[in-house]
Amino acid sequence: MSSTELAAGQRQRLLEVAEWAIRNALREGRCPAPVPDEFPEALRQPRASFVTLKRHGRLRGCIGSLDPRRPLVDDVAENACAAAFRDPRLPPLSLPELEGLAIEISLLTLPEPMNFESEADLIRQLEPGRDGLILKEGGRRGTFLPAVWKSLPEPRAFLDQLKLKAGLAPDDWSDTIRIERYRTESFAGDI
Repeated sequence: MSSTELAAGQRQRLLEVAEWAIRNALREGRCPAPVPDEFPEALRQPRASFVTLKRHGRLRGCIGSLDPRRPLVDDVAENACAAAFRDPRLPPLSLPELEGLAIEISLLTLPEPMNFESEADLIRQLEPGRDGLILKEGGRRGTFLPAVWKSLPEPRAFLDQLKLKAGLAPDDWSDTIRIERYRTESFAGDI
């Protein structure tokens, strides 16, 4: 599971892109698209990201993509707008809420399928604090970023809550459940 980490300046540029997208969407009512050619090569490569917004330490939105389908700068801008205005758990962000808003960006490695013989075998293989997981069962899917380990540090609880997120019961298990693992490079900044 490898991915090239970004330089500090490139991380800062992505944080600026996320803030720019949110501010412009508040002002103009739509999410603007950056011009990828204006960014370094590393930020123009297709890559998946999640953008998490927190206000005074509380979740204010989190949306992302699991597959690298577009240039990273586009992915970050779109996910920043989606986290701010289209997270179904929360109302759209308002202008006064910019004060105290923090942005965290998580860049994902390519997901890799995990091989396991049983649920217990899967749980033994999990690396708390490092693994992001995608659970797939039939037409259902759910993911937890590695940051979720902070609130669910036990592998069993982590997996049970991921099942719930995917629309399954915690005790559901079948031979058709598929799990993919990924890692993230995460960094944050305040607006």
